[in-house]
Amino acid sequence: MENENTPATEPVEIRSGIELPARRDDIELHTADGLTLVGELAQPLEKAPVATLVTFHPLPTHGGFMDSHIYRKAALRLPALADLAVLRFNTRGTTSPRGTSEGSFGDGIDEVHDVRAAFDFVREHELPNPWMVGWSFGTELTLKYAREHEELLSGVILLSPPLRRTTPEELAAWQGWTKPFLWLVPEHDDFLKPDAAREAIARAGLANVGFVDVEDGRHLWVGEKQTRRVLNEIVARVNPAAAPLPTHWLATN
Repeated sequence: MENENTPATEPVEIRSGIELPARRDDIELHTADGLTLVGELAQPLEKAPVATLVTFHPLPTHGGFMDSHIYRKAALRLPALADLAVLRFNTRGTTSPRGTSEGSFGDGIDEVHDVRAAFDFVREHELPNPWMVGWSFGTELTLKYAREHEELLSGVILLSPPLRRTTPEELAAWQGWTKPFLWLVPEHDDFLKPDAAREAIARAGLANVGFVDVEDGRHLWVGEKQTRRVLNEIVARVNPAAAPLPTHWLATN
């Protein structure tokens, strides 16, 4: 018979705020133009990760930062549920509870150094199978600068790409990309809805896009239903053996 000191074995629903076991380390990235950027690396607790999500957050001038909820929940859940490492950081001039990265917002131009610093960290720490994951403004950085790191990358994932800072030439430069290239476009996006995204892809002559039109989705992916959809779409590409993600967690796991 269980007593009051017996650990609970009832599964707990995985929802906002649930923090699953992981190794979580505060990190610093150092840019070629002399800035220190603050971040976190979350990894599986007792094993090596099978792949790494290198994440780039939404627009910092409109509230985007390393704790933007999809990335925070990815770091809280995916090391335990999918054996993934999750690297998050604040781009230049951005503040979160982790701290403030040095410098000031560069409108997607100066941030080229931030992208390079992130992949320098990946190389230095030999993080496996990195995928570049951009969300909103982070997709602009991805489309502008990911191909510089093509040899290192296993794939690219775009969440809610607005295509506001990406030039037609930068988009067309993705012709010939042969690795996974996933666009997750919400049905009700504020900036680029699915039909417009398909038209942009066609104009750029891209034939290598994995396109997901997310029904009822919105730019910020608010709510647990949308969060689970995004995380499942990511895991299905990055570590298919872990998909679909469970919705409950046993404390004894």
